[in-house]
Amino acid sequence: MSIAKQGHFSSRIGFIMAAAGSAVGVGNIWGFPTQAATHGGGAFLLVYLFLILVLGYPMLMAELMIGRHGQTNPADAMAKVASRPLTKKIGKAIGFISIITATLICTFYSILSGWFVSFAIAPVAELTGQTQAASWLMDFSLSRNLVFTLVFIAMVILVIRQGVQKGIERWSKRLMPMLLLILVAGVIYILTQPGAMQGLEVLLVPDFSRVFEADVLIGALGQTFFSLTIGTAAMMVYGAYLSQKEDLAKLTAYVTLTDTSVAFLAALMVIPAMYVAQHNGVQIFADDGSLLNSDTLVFTVLPALFDTIGGISQYLLAIVFFILMTIAGLTSAISIVEVPTSYLVEKTNLSRDRATLIVGSLIAALSLVVVFNFETLFSFMITLTTERAQPLIALGIAIYLGWVWNRNQLISAIAQQEGVNPNSLFWKVWPWYVKYICPLLIIMIIVQLIS
Repeated sequence: MSIAKQGHFSSRIGFIMAAAGSAVGVGNIWGFPTQAATHGGGAFLLVYLFLILVLGYPMLMAELMIGRHGQTNPADAMAKVASRPLTKKIGKAIGFISIITATLICTFYSILSGWFVSFAIAPVAELTGQTQAASWLMDFSLSRNLVFTLVFIAMVILVIRQGVQKGIERWSKRLMPMLLLILVAGVIYILTQPGAMQGLEVLLVPDFSRVFEADVLIGALGQTFFSLTIGTAAMMVYGAYLSQKEDLAKLTAYVTLTDTSVAFLAALMVIPAMYVAQHNGVQIFADDGSLLNSDTLVFTVLPALFDTIGGISQYLLAIVFFILMTIAGLTSAISIVEVPTSYLVEKTNLSRDRATLIVGSLIAALSLVVVFNFETLFSFMITLTTERAQPLIALGIAIYLGWVWNRNQLISAIAQQEGVNPNSLFWKVWPWYVKYICPLLIIMIIVQLIS
């Protein structure tokens, strides 16, 4: 069974919501504000927006283009681009590595998103007088991490097993508007609090002397890949579920714009919230000016901020915020888990139900290994996948689209899109840009990462 036979998105808005949901995740609402707060606020924002435009958008479109052309799993889609036996084998290897990378990302992603679920339930336990349960839900304990990692994986499996239209598309169309609504409401509330304007200034007024700092550049690049799920094959799989007639330039623009808007809104809420918390007596900076607990910013600063508000409002705010985080985690995890699931369904005679359970069980087992060896494996898994594997896979995709895919076949794929003129300036420049500029930018960043 080819991926295409597993189903297609029933509407353009369905694809945009699902692809934006894939892109809009913990990387935006947890990762982006954390990175921005750690790397100079406005300077980081400026570099990030630049990289999204010059690298994120063209690479996202490249991944979607290869996926749609192949109408199959990422390994075979990459091989289908090539014409020679050796390049087909290399392409298949790149695609297969992207499937493994997606599976490994799910390990730390499930643990992290499990925390959001437990933090969303904790205020309910407080309100009902279950203080011991509330304390357990918010404490960093082995038992809490085990339970909620498995709870989150079960939530993802329930969506994935329903298929493309009834599962991924339907839930994305429900969850994404809810996420945006909660986020906008959160921004409006935080910006009305005392101290928020200081945070707003930090975010919106860049210190241009920091723009070319290695940490800022590397952080922004890693965030670009992680945020848009480039190099995980998720967008390649979603591309395979698309009609050949859809205009990819427009669809990719909608997805990129939605993703970037959510990242910006998240920063607009979290960074001013830090300064509101500081105004309310919460310490957020060390004596040397560095950010305290930067990796766990949303788990330390925001709960502390909610506590300073008092009354029932503190519980309601905490519930709403961590439900927002759970939704963000869920929409991204759905797309990442779909990568190995769709591969298994295509390559075997297994039903989607059974394939989903096998993949879910594998991810659960790997996640529990990370939970039991948290200090050693959690950060290692993040570095291995987001900082090492994703840029290398993206480099492979850029090289294959630009250098391996026969130009006439690529132009033919472009021409199949409804209302698209392959001789227009955009479609003449884009293949050239992905061929020369994108690999150069990615190589520069990889060099920075390993140096």
